[in-house]
Amino acid sequence: MKCPACENELSKMIAGEITVDVCKGGCGGIWFDRFELKKVDEPCESAGEVLLDITKNEKIVIDQTKRRRCPKCTGLIMMRHFISVKKRVTVDECPGCGGYWLDVGELGTIRKEFNTEEERRRAAEAYFSEVFDTQLAAMRAQSQEHAERARMIARIFRFLCPSYYLPGKQDWGAF
Repeated sequence: MKCPACENELSKMIAGEITVDVCKGGCGGIWFDRFELKKVDEPCESAGEVLLDITKNEKIVIDQTKRRRCPKCTGLIMMRHFISVKKRVTVDECPGCGGYWLDVGELGTIRKEFNTEEERRRAAEAYFSEVFDTQLAAMRAQSQEHAERARMIARIFRFLCPSYYLPGKQDWGAF
């Protein structure tokens, strides 16, 4: 496979129970197949330690603004996004195979952000609460207002059509 950042040939590297593709002697980036990053993204996961110091060619300069192609899926452009709510690291993710490309140093930054997956989950919940709680409260209030209007209309119709009226069973009425 070719490196999506510098076109160098990627080499295999074993980190605990996973095998990743690294750009040794090139830009120093790492390719993680689907679900592999989750196995090394926390400081307590010792398998990730070996991936923190990949030999890099200092002469290679990477254009961070350039869109990258997935090294596995021919022709697919990867999506660039923040990997956590702290917005410290942007990663490239393939929409086809679900793999991640991390530039040199990004894994170390990811590992320093949160100590555990539980801490990461709590930070995400707090962030979403901060961003969306006001909007959700307004939607809830609007929904309650709509429900109250529906109840009021139902009461009006109940008055107009008494419950003892059964269509087609009375001698009087329109039906």
